[in-house]
Amino acid sequence: MLKGKTAVVTGGYQGIGMEIAKKLGENGADIAVLDIGGTEKAGELLDSLSGRGVTARAYSCDISDFGKTQEVFAEIVRDFGHIDILVNNAGITRDKLLLGMKEADFDSVISVNLKGVFNAIKQVYPLFAKQKSGKIVNLSSVSGLMGNAGQVNYSASKAGIVGLTKSVAKELASRGVCCNAIAPGFIKTAMTTRFAEDEKLLDSLPMKRMGEAEEVAELVLFLCSDKSNYITGEVIRIDGGLAM
Repeated sequence: MLKGKTAVVTGGYQGIGMEIAKKLGENGADIAVLDIGGTEKAGELLDSLSGRGVTARAYSCDISDFGKTQEVFAEIVRDFGHIDILVNNAGITRDKLLLGMKEADFDSVISVNLKGVFNAIKQVYPLFAKQKSGKIVNLSSVSGLMGNAGQVNYSASKAGIVGLTKSVAKELASRGVCCNAIAPGFIKTAMTTRFAEDEKLLDSLPMKRMGEAEEVAELVLFLCSDKSNYITGEVIRIDGGLAM
């Protein structure tokens, strides 16, 4: 589905990001995966894509740092020649009730989760506009749609992504570029394993189960493919009915 395309995935060394990178690579895209820290953490991802006939490279990048992001994207263009897909998945949490939340907790989450999306889109915007094609998928959250106690920073960042997505979609639609967001609910990852046996939580979900990271990756694949060429500015929930 994506043969000949180059996809950039931020926050892609583990969890949902890694599943997204794997899914895009398995469907023919060359993969540039970004994450903070050393590139050795991407070993599992790169190993899984080896032998599939695609190029996959890892880059160390603090997505909240505009200058560093600019440098890394320039390196990706040199290495791959072009970029066709951007998936903004990088994100952090610093959960605490507002009363006890420190300013640094708020600033760091907004800086990574929201400003990081701006920093990455800023790099591909002129490329996509010039080539009159491109797919941008931003990871929001149901917390950004309905709020969540103890997550004012996270919810604000994810709500901001919704407004950013719709604005970018309107700016680039006439150039053939699609920009959409997805809003996951409770998805099984290393960070959410503590919820897997929480019967009260599971009972509150209409589908009575947590989602799989691969299910999120399948939705991202669809939004990155030519099958979604007339979809832009949308926010698609993948939450088992949680935010209905």
